[in-house]
Parts: sequence; structure tokens; C-alpha cells
Amino acid sequence: MAKVGVVLSGCGVYDGAEIHEAVITLLALDRAGAEAICMAPDTEQMHVVNHLTGDVAEGQSRNVLVESARIARGNIKNIKDVKAADIDALMFPGGFGAAKNLCDFAVKGADCSVNPEVTRLVKEVMSAKKPLAAVCIAPALISKVKGARQRETRPPVDHRHR
Repeated sequence: MAKVGVVLSGCGVYDGAEIHEAVITLLALDRAGAEAICMAPDTEQMHVVNHLTGDVAEGQSRNVLVESARIARGNIKNIKDVKAADIDALMFPGGFGAAKNLCDFAVKGADCSVNPEVTRLVKEVMSAKKPLAAVCIAPALISKVKGARQRETRPPVDHRHR
């Protein structure tokens, strides 16, 4: 049975993992006969968002691993304890948590930094040439880890004069 690591970034689209994307990923893996190995960093979220109003909940804090455990139904590991040798593939569901809690892309854009444990595991998976997937905003952190170069700035193509 294939083991697929699923990196969660909290619980809730505005400050964590996008729950639909995370749950659909887990369902698809289950239906394919794979074992999902859920994981998250044991760190504080960038901030807490009230998902009813969309406002930042001032003075509140939440832990990414603890919040991710809600989606994983408690069956979750600290990402620091997972090695590429433990999994056959690695998947990142989206949600703003990927851009806020796994890295700081939401604040710094292309100059972002990625959580050291996320960086380590992505590099291990790439070195082992294992499948790596990311959804929604999560590819931004993969690009940063891979060291992808920014595209050249080119003038817009004028399609009217063909």
C-alpha cells in the first residue's frame, strides 16, 4: 500500500488548510488504496481568522499542528518526525495557511522563506525522485524550495496584429 504524505497548514481556508481540498485529497487517496500520512509543523499560525466575518481575531493564537489535527481526526504527525523514506509521495493541499504558516509568501511574495522542516522534507522527496504535488497557492512554496527562477519580464503580446 502506497503511503502519501499530506502536509496540512491548520484548519480553515483563511488561516490554514482549505478543508475541501484537504478532505478531497484524503478521500481520493483512500479510494485509490493509499495510506495518507497527515503531518504539519508544530508552530504557531501567522494569525487566526474568524471564518464567519473574515476578520483577523486579534489576541488569539492557534498551533498549526493542533489545528491540522482537526482535519486528520487526531491521526497526525509532527512534520519534523517524517522523512522521505517514510512516504512514497508528498501532497500539499492549498488554503492561505500554505502561504501563511508553511511559508510567508502571503506577506513577502517571491522573497518568502519556507518553514525549515517543510523545506527539508520537500528537498528529501525531490532528491529521492518521488512524486510531489501541490494545489492552489501551495505551489508557491514548492517553487521557493526548488529555487525556481523568476520568469523574464516580457512585453505583452498583441494578438490583434497576427
